[in-house]
Amino acid sequence: QVQLVESGGGLVQAGDSLRLSCAASGRTFGSYNVAWFRQAPGKEREFVARLSWTGGDKFYADSVKGRFTISRDNAKNTVYLQMNSLKPEDTAVYYCAAGGIYSSYSYNYDYWGQGTQVTVSS
Repeated sequence: QVQLVESGGGLVQAGDSLRLSCAASGRTFGSYNVAWFRQAPGKEREFVARLSWTGGDKFYADSVKGRFTISRDNAKNTVYLQMNSLKPEDTAVYYCAAGGIYSSYSYNYDYWGQGTQVTVSS
């Protein structure tokens, strides 16, 4: 049982940076793989980044590679997504997820936050 709450979204200009946070309650992140997904209006939810529960592996979608960084702090029960060089096409609702399967597919994750809006103007 995990409850996730995202924060840190907002309205920024192209080229700016944001750091999203996902705080967990009910159970620690230490036993779960974590990931970030995003969904723009009228589009399917897409994978952004994942991090193994051991912290030993990271993987990014090609669209964000080199610009975004996923990290976790198990002591704070929080996962982060640092987003640099933001582009208008990054505009979406961003969701954090946790689960027992390390995957880039949303259906492999058991727990989800409600999302935080990121809007990048051009």
